[in-house]
Amino acid sequence: MKYKTQSLKKYLDDLSAKLAAPGGGSAAALNAAMAASLISMVVNFTLGKEKYALYQAELKAILAKSERLRNDLLDLVDLDVLVYQSKDLRKSMDVPFMLARLTLQAAQLCLPLIKKGNVNLISDVGTAAVMLESSFVSARFNVEINLKALQNKVLSQKINKELNQINKEIVRIRKDTEVAVGKIIRG
Repeated sequence: MKYKTQSLKKYLDDLSAKLAAPGGGSAAALNAAMAASLISMVVNFTLGKEKYALYQAELKAILAKSERLRNDLLDLVDLDVLVYQSKDLRKSMDVPFMLARLTLQAAQLCLPLIKKGNVNLISDVGTAAVMLESSFVSARFNVEINLKALQNKVLSQKINKELNQINKEIVRIRKDTEVAVGKIIRG
């Protein structure tokens, strides 16, 4: 089943049902896709505004990246279901690992929007950063459970090293975004 062509209600009905998939990995991918959509929305409401004219080229580049990420993340919603059903532990680990990497790429688009994005949508930038961090944490859970089942110490060390680096960066971005958004909103 391709959830990306189904209604949100159908996805949520299946997610809540007594079905093996979709599950947490797919939900984390959808959450990240929604965060990327928020980034795109902020840029779309900023482009063409005289106040942000200086940043138009950079904003267009951010939009191109957020749209690519949105589509890639939406594809992971279905891919996660597919690999779970395959019972292939390595593939089941690879999809959330891909998700972890993509959450960082999307999170890196948040901080530039603090200054260069439409200030009226600043809370959406903060929301995206928080959602991306939560998607990363969820993806990490799924990577780690599959790594444990694979029982490959060399692979586990390599992947955990990268996950730790991503975690450090995504937490920093979320905190910096949260502080900056808070200052703008609360004064």
